[in-house]
Amino acid sequence: MLDYDTEAAVYDATRGGVPRAESAARAVLGLVPESARTLLDIGCGTGLVTQRIAVARPGLKVLGTDASYGMARLARQRIGAVALADARRLPLGAATVDAAGAIWLLHLLRGAGEVRAVVSEAARVLRPGGVFVTTVDKDAAHDVGSDIDEAFAPYLRPKPSDSEELVVPYGAEAGLDVVGEARFLGHGQGRTPQAAARSVRRGDFVSRLELPGAAAERLAAALLALPDPDRPRRDPEYRLLVFRRRD
Repeated sequence: MLDYDTEAAVYDATRGGVPRAESAARAVLGLVPESARTLLDIGCGTGLVTQRIAVARPGLKVLGTDASYGMARLARQRIGAVALADARRLPLGAATVDAAGAIWLLHLLRGAGEVRAVVSEAARVLRPGGVFVTTVDKDAAHDVGSDIDEAFAPYLRPKPSDSEELVVPYGAEAGLDVVGEARFLGHGQGRTPQAAARSVRRGDFVSRLELPGAAAERLAAALLALPDPDRPRRDPEYRLLVFRRRD
């Protein structure tokens, strides 16, 4: 897993920056009712998306939490109301917000019961009728049918932690029902073979790939042997689900 305290300084520049953040913020707000007055961004990272949500809807009070000090420090500079917190134990009382989001978070949670716990916490802090918006199948979105995806195929993890088939039942257990979905483009996230090889060697793809022993070096070598190694492949399209808290 990445050290997000260290990664915070370069996170935005290497993850599509403002265009990707604005795309995500528009999609999230398209699923949040205009009547909502408070939104909690769980795992808000550097706050780049969170800030865009706040700017786009001035009447919405936006809060953030993140487990990484480096990420939370940057987010606080952008939106102010940010707490350093474990997403499984949010520092809010029950039924205190109208909306909650978890964007690019659930796929990172590999421990037993972690995704279920985060979904349950999101449900706990929502008022009846409130909505929870989350990305699902995040890593699968990066499979755009490219030669990089062909190289990755033998190493894919069989059970992503943020798969729809897991997240929807977790939501149902917590009193959340799916009521809609949206998609948005991951601007600047189309990978080059060279960048993918560097990421494999750094261990960046732990949520998507299983690379025991020398497998990482074999995969990196295969990626570097692909044609046009510095040409970005197609950008991914991410998927959001929106759940409503039962009354």
